[in-house]
Amino acid sequence: MPLQPYLFFDGRCEEAIDFYKAKLGAEVKMLMRFSESPEPHPPGRLPPGAENKVMHAELSIAGNTVLCSDGHCQGKPSFQGFALTIIVPSAADADRVFAGLNDGGEVRMPLAKTFFSARFGMVQDRFGVSWMVYVAK
Repeated sequence: MPLQPYLFFDGRCEEAIDFYKAKLGAEVKMLMRFSESPEPHPPGRLPPGAENKVMHAELSIAGNTVLCSDGHCQGKPSFQGFALTIIVPSAADADRVFAGLNDGGEVRMPLAKTFFSARFGMVQDRFGVSWMVYVAK
């Protein structure tokens, strides 16, 4: 039974998808905009002009599925109480991935050698999503 994160970017989903494609090699497996929905949205559900925002998308990042959406398109994404973890095969990969996620983001714990990994660090990306990057032993 798969467990898949579903991230709501509240109006910045397409920007986030482009960022993850560039920084993590994410592949878009599926993308549907609100205007493409087979069912009408309840009145007042979306702000005016949100028809072309992302209703649902499926990304593959390092072979893992991450689902995402613009949600209610209110411009107030909130990602608290969790972190996505990327396990990479080498210190060079950790350096590259961490630097990519930190582009416009904020380091929460610098990438460094630890007792459990050749590299471990925590970063919050430009959208507010927290990531942990480490090298598997």
